[in-house]
Amino acid sequence: MIRMLGVLALIVAVVAGLGFYMGWFHFSSGSDGKNAHVTVSVDKGRIQEDKDKAVDKVKDLGHQAKDKVETATQKARD
Repeated sequence: MIRMLGVLALIVAVVAGLGFYMGWFHFSSGSDGKNAHVTVSVDKGRIQEDKDKAVDKVKDLGHQAKDKVETATQKARD
């Protein structure tokens, strides 16, 4: 159980770090004397754009692999 919680914490940390690096999350803070304010903003549009780019890239890699297999199959038949 402890290992699973550790793995879960690691996954959350990696996603948070990647999201901050990619510009998906923005953190800001402020203070009005007595109270401190921390704000976390999520850029859903940016996440969607990056997701679409990743899906397109994976599809492109799949097509390239399929073409290589078809070429190799044709050469083997000849």
